Amino acid sequence: MISHTLEGHTAVIVIDNPPANTWTPESLRALEALVRELDADRSVYAAVITGAGEKFFSAGADLKKFAGDKVHARHFIACFGQAFEALMNARFVTVAAINGYAMGGGLECCLACDLRIAEAHAQMALPEPAVGLLPAGCGTQNLPGLVGEGWAKRMILTNERVDAATALRIGLVEEVVEKGRGREAALALASRVATLSPRAVEYCKGLIHNARNAVPRRAGLALERERFMDLFDHGDQLEGVNAFLEKRAPAWKND
Repeated sequence: MISHTLEGHTAVIVIDNPPANTWTPESLRALEALVRELDADRSVYAAVITGAGEKFFSAGADLKKFAGDKVHARHFIACFGQAFEALMNARFVTVAAINGYAMGGGLECCLACDLRIAEAHAQMALPEPAVGLLPAGCGTQNLPGLVGEGWAKRMILTNERVDAATALRIGLVEEVVEKGRGREAALALASRVATLSPRAVEYCKGLIHNARNAVPRRAGLALERERFMDLFDHGDQLEGVNAFLEKRAPAWKND
């Protein structure tokens, strides 16, 4: 239900569970294992995640797997948290290509990514309270950071569904493209990552996340300077500067 291919330095991950690409504990564990596998492969600089087909990115959790069963529900939500936290904390850059409906846990997967590109027909929502649940795949924590508290409350507390144009306007996605062009646009964005120093990108991502995680500003600034100096322990720093001075493309070794 989770497949992947490698295109250069980019992994393409596909959620494939017809008809609506719903999540199961098995597929969430598979996603977590795959992210950790890719994280250990330093030749992977970015990943694009999308849904199979043209209608759904993912409709979220398969509710039949735990309806009314607290034990199974606890296991299911633990799988959600572990998979999406692994995605959030991945060394490489992650891009969600939202190729249709991204509902509940489907949208939470997108929120766990670094960047989001939506196709024009995409619809996004966190409707869990409508079925007596709440977004526990990191949704209540990640959404406000992107769209602000007001829009997060509109989406979660009033079950407001947003289209691609609205998502772009409120900062839920970074780009909207025509139907069928989401993966192409996401791959183009991922290819730009490969032109940068992989270790510098890794450090930058971690530093940006410090702000999200409420690390005290003084500590964050000190770590920023420390990470800058850490780059001098690796050959790509010298390669990057030399390439710039010699007016050529750098040849990253990612050592």
